[in-house]
Amino acid sequence: MRLVFFDHCILNEIDFSESNLTSVKFDGCDLDRSVFWNTNLEKSDFRTAFNFSIDPERNRLKKAKFSSMGAHGLLEKYGLDIEF
Repeated sequence: MRLVFFDHCILNEIDFSESNLTSVKFDGCDLDRSVFWNTNLEKSDFRTAFNFSIDPERNRLKKAKFSSMGAHGLLEKYGLDIEF
């Protein structure tokens, strides 16, 4: 059961710290400068979201969904140069 569905929203500079966002779908959402810190993102869907930066070491991501293009948002903190 999905509790929250964000559909093509501009969610810039939103602080999602300490939130439970289990099974939330971010469909076509711009998450530029939004903060995810100690956030439960299990089973959430970021496949069409963009401009996000999520630290896998600081958030719960079990079974969360990401596109290959969105992988850079998970690896940004490592300073890697990833080409798609």
